[in-house]
Amino acid sequence: MKRLPTDADWMAAAIALSRRGRPASAPNPNVGCLIVKDGKVVGRGWTQAGGRPHAEAAALVAAGGAACGATAYVTLEPCAHASSRGPACSDLLIAAGVARVVIAAQDPDPRTDGRGIAKLQAAGIEVLFDVLPAEARAAMAPWWTRQGEGRPFVTLKLATSLDGCIARADGTSRWITGERARAHGHLERARHQAILVGRGTLDADAPQLDVRLPGLEDRSPQKLLLTRGTAPNGWTAVASPDAVDDVDSLLVEGGAGAAAAFLAADRVDRLLLYRAPILIGDGKSALGDIGLADLADAHGRWRLDDSRMLGSDRLDVYERIRII
Repeated sequence: MKRLPTDADWMAAAIALSRRGRPASAPNPNVGCLIVKDGKVVGRGWTQAGGRPHAEAAALVAAGGAACGATAYVTLEPCAHASSRGPACSDLLIAAGVARVVIAAQDPDPRTDGRGIAKLQAAGIEVLFDVLPAEARAAMAPWWTRQGEGRPFVTLKLATSLDGCIARADGTSRWITGERARAHGHLERARHQAILVGRGTLDADAPQLDVRLPGLEDRSPQKLLLTRGTAPNGWTAVASPDAVDDVDSLLVEGGAGAAAAFLAADRVDRLLLYRAPILIGDGKSALGDIGLADLADAHGRWRLDDSRMLGSDRLDVYERIRII
């Protein structure tokens, strides 16, 4: 007998949908919403560019009258406050006549923070919350980091040989990884608001740092240069990792000095390690000094989140372990 989808299954689908909103929804959270009735999806939506319309509003428009009596799966508590940009999503769900709302994570915004749940319950709607909250927060990591810590969510990308080199001794680095790994790197660019390299990488490689995937060319991130000097046209100079404060998501892409600076400042939340099945030998190391005083301090800081093959290259994704 075929297993029927559970609330967790539908929420997992809503969370996957929410990722479509990154990074265009910033500074609003990238929320996903599914409207399900009689075991079928009748509406779906995710937060659009600039934060409007919200995911629930988009999903309800798609569902139309079918939303009445349906279940809404939302990755973040529906907002409780109306604004000049649109009505509160909790009010929209009530007006649509949904019978049940399943929520992944409670909204920490003080304008909502439980008020959306209370409003739905007061209207007689069944509410179930804390369904896959960790997974939902991970999908909204840039917004969540900004809300909780007031800083960007930082991903560090390293593409190395098996022996940890990012280039030959003469600086030659094109190409260490293969085509599929490089395409994945472009997808990561499209998922971030800004991308950063150091002065050495800019001078040596003159990187474009754009997105060259069909259909995603308009998702190229803002270009930042880690330097105490000036930046060329089209770039923004930042003096230190702490100086990056006007974006929610940042991809650090090169080189060893920039990578080391962000690690030393403990500003890296996610590490993408692409490893090609090659040996370079006397080459350039992937990292400079990260301020490690004792080898014991290096342990317990990173958790493997994902591992996959991209052609002949391996990608390992690590999440920074932070004690809250």
